[in-house]
Amino acid sequence: MDEEYDVIVLGTGLTECVLSGLLSVEGKKVLHIDRQEYYGGESASLNLQQLYEKFKPGRTPDESLGRSRDWCVDLIPKFLMANGELTNILTHTNVTRYVEFKQIEGSFVYRWDKINKIPANESEAIYSSLIGLFEKRRLRNFLQFVANYREDEVSTHKGFNLDVDTVDDVFNKYGLEEGSKNFIGHAMALYDNDDYLTQPARETIERVMLYAQSVARFGKSPYLYPLYGLGELPQGFSRLSAIYGGTFMLGTPIKEVLYEEDGSFKGVKIEIDGEEHIAKSKQVIADPTYFPDLVKGTSKLIRTISLINNDQLPFRHNENSGQIIITGKETKRTNDIYMALIGAEHKACPPGKSIAICSTIIEGDKPPHIQLETAFGLIKVKSFDHTFMGLSDLFEPLDDGSKNGIFISKSYDATSHFESVTEDIKDIYFRVTGKPLKLTKLEEGEFNATA
Repeated sequence: MDEEYDVIVLGTGLTECVLSGLLSVEGKKVLHIDRQEYYGGESASLNLQQLYEKFKPGRTPDESLGRSRDWCVDLIPKFLMANGELTNILTHTNVTRYVEFKQIEGSFVYRWDKINKIPANESEAIYSSLIGLFEKRRLRNFLQFVANYREDEVSTHKGFNLDVDTVDDVFNKYGLEEGSKNFIGHAMALYDNDDYLTQPARETIERVMLYAQSVARFGKSPYLYPLYGLGELPQGFSRLSAIYGGTFMLGTPIKEVLYEEDGSFKGVKIEIDGEEHIAKSKQVIADPTYFPDLVKGTSKLIRTISLINNDQLPFRHNENSGQIIITGKETKRTNDIYMALIGAEHKACPPGKSIAICSTIIEGDKPPHIQLETAFGLIKVKSFDHTFMGLSDLFEPLDDGSKNGIFISKSYDATSHFESVTEDIKDIYFRVTGKPLKLTKLEEGEFNATA
């Protein structure tokens, strides 16, 4: 039996589920298929038993870790910016009714062999331990410029043309030292390398604005995290899609991808209860694993998950969760190391335990886990009995899908925030629909998160 759809979606990663929900709300007839039996794909949250089955097959969980169901461990940890685009999408689609959020308690950067809170405004800059006395005034002046900048008020531009002047031009005008440039670019603007320094300054200034506005929204840090793990997000968007008529089929392998004579997408052949069915569409959205011949590898990633006791947390002011960015310059690397630390207050693990997930792009010939030794030192990991390691190739599509109707998402990168993911979502949405994603402006009080 054949059936026509406006869009077929393959894979239930967050990118695919968000797009499925957005398109269903617009009245598109969506068929969503995944070979896995659970939502989330590579961005799923696993209980303890599932975690061992995936990374240490044949071994049983250590009894000291408690009940399996008390753990919701993300395969790919990422935090939401409180004023970021994913938060806007959640509010715009009202998926917030399905998911509860709690704030992440701290945002830190590693410098001078210790972790330091990232100053988000001029007053915090004055008291920051990240920088020296004279540099504090220069940093405060820069952050004042960012806070006061208005596109339609030339007096706030301070002589800069953000579409022409580079980031380095702006930094140098304020006399910022290399250490300040480093944490602004990597821990506030959230770049993972230094290419941004020679590019026009507009995007960087907007990123720093977003960071500061997100901190101001709830205080403490700019980040939010869903209770019971990130697997709640794709489930929330899947529920949204289903409400608007989307059809979901989990545990359904694709028997064959069908193409038109000109090579464009035609549909997929699947099997239901022993019978073959063909689902037809001119457009498909898929994660890279469904079309390996149409993607290219960009780099290789190491990601480790450590189940630790709370006394191993590296925070100095009794925070129970946080993001730590170890910039490449601190470890003589090109790429940063990201650490996401999540605790029992986020319903991700039992009381007294925490989850520490570390990730980075693999560089050179050193064994992958050695490249994370600075991170392991911060959380006092000496034995790897409760650490799970995974290596992943990162992929991106070879073309934009405009000719063949095949729109492929990018792999989830090493960063522990969703900004790169939401850019991919917006980009695919534009290519599929031919129009930009317009979101309802996030109004004060519309998005609730507990402190």
